[in-house]
Amino acid sequence: MNESIETKKNEQDESFRDHLATVDEKGKRNWIFAQKPKGRFYNIRSLVSWGFFGLFFALPFLKINGRPLFLFNIPEAKFIIFGKIFWPQDFFIFGLTMVTFIIFIVLFTAAFGRLFCGWVCPQTIFMEMLFRKVEYLIEGDAANQKLLNKAPWTGKKIRIKTIKHIVFFLLAFIIANFFLAYIIGVDELKTIISEPVSNHIVGFLSIILFSFIFYGVYANFREQVCTVVCPYGRLQGVLLDKNSMIVAYDYKRGEPREKFKKNQPVAINTGDCIDCFQCVKVCPTGIDIRNGTQMECVGCTACIDACNKMMVAIHKPEGLIRYASETGIQEGKKLRYTGRMKFYTVLLILLSGILTLLLLSRKDIDGTIVRTKGMVYQERGTDSLSNLFNISVINKTIKNIPVTLKLEGNAFNAGKIELVGASDIHLMQEDQASGSFFVVLPRSFVKSRKLKLNIGLYDGDKKITTLTTNFAGPFGKY
Repeated sequence: MNESIETKKNEQDESFRDHLATVDEKGKRNWIFAQKPKGRFYNIRSLVSWGFFGLFFALPFLKINGRPLFLFNIPEAKFIIFGKIFWPQDFFIFGLTMVTFIIFIVLFTAAFGRLFCGWVCPQTIFMEMLFRKVEYLIEGDAANQKLLNKAPWTGKKIRIKTIKHIVFFLLAFIIANFFLAYIIGVDELKTIISEPVSNHIVGFLSIILFSFIFYGVYANFREQVCTVVCPYGRLQGVLLDKNSMIVAYDYKRGEPREKFKKNQPVAINTGDCIDCFQCVKVCPTGIDIRNGTQMECVGCTACIDACNKMMVAIHKPEGLIRYASETGIQEGKKLRYTGRMKFYTVLLILLSGILTLLLLSRKDIDGTIVRTKGMVYQERGTDSLSNLFNISVINKTIKNIPVTLKLEGNAFNAGKIELVGASDIHLMQEDQASGSFFVVLPRSFVKSRKLKLNIGLYDGDKKITTLTTNFAGPFGKY
């Protein structure tokens, strides 16, 4: 009998893992009314958020050599990072960058858990350090918000709710404009804003669309982004181990729990946790950190501040909830740098070195030459052959360049290049250009069915780069 009761109790204790804190048994939304945190960690996070806001709103205006510091123009496949422009031809660099970034996430999470989520994730900062604070200012703390939501729709409630949602949409509108500035550039955004809407229908609709998306996220979807949409939280179970740093409850010190009663002696053999639920009330995702590591925890430290405040009030040491590892709490061990972390670190350093070399050796002007499809070679009189080629050149600089083509190596004196329709390729700044040209060679020079050619790209007498292609001769097919 006692065994069945204990089994049932354990099942109840673990039942929180079967559902999200934000969803009830019927699958309906549990709206989270999080109390406003107060404490050392919250103050530090507020300072960090001011730094984030400063960077977010300032970066679109920063330029290097006339270029934005950052630009992610997906429609035009044009990306600028630290003033350097990247095109689709640089995709391999982006691929390596993504691999490096993924390994960094694995390493960082293995060592420091969801420190990123709680401190510098844009979703958390905008939600907790901007929209939530505005909500506290307009509607009051969690208790007032609950009462207001349950109250009938009086003139006062309509006024408060209307003010809040207008302010929310205005904030979302501002964020949407700056978000778009990272995609199309601040100069283009100024043009859309200053000129008639009819001249920039797509740009105007983009601003409105992003405004409603951000408004919907921060006014309604809120913590669901972290618990339902974001894949990073779901990866936690794979990336974390017992030595990872997490926001953790010291169950060895806290259990068994006992309600605190003023002016009464503390019971013998009880833990420091007084079951006040302050850690639950301030949690923005509605979980009970005392249940252990959970997918919904974003590591925001609100529960640490709330618990420390209660420990001070009852004259107990702080740190019942703190940054720790599971091993550290279970065995009293400090956080340590494991072999897995060392391996990830070495791999990250190697990939970062390769990425740095690729960035340093990256050409400002590059291109590709391919022989025209469906054509092998053409006879020019009785003693010459020609191939028709297509060239695509990309200019990653901020100046216009007239590009001329010249044969190099043994073919320099033997043959010639005839550009179709022009004497050179006019390559505009930060743009791409294409053209067609014939390579004419003496029949006696072409001694194989596939002859390797080096073609130099020149800006006047200054050599820019060399491209390689193959010349098809009359001795067979590719």
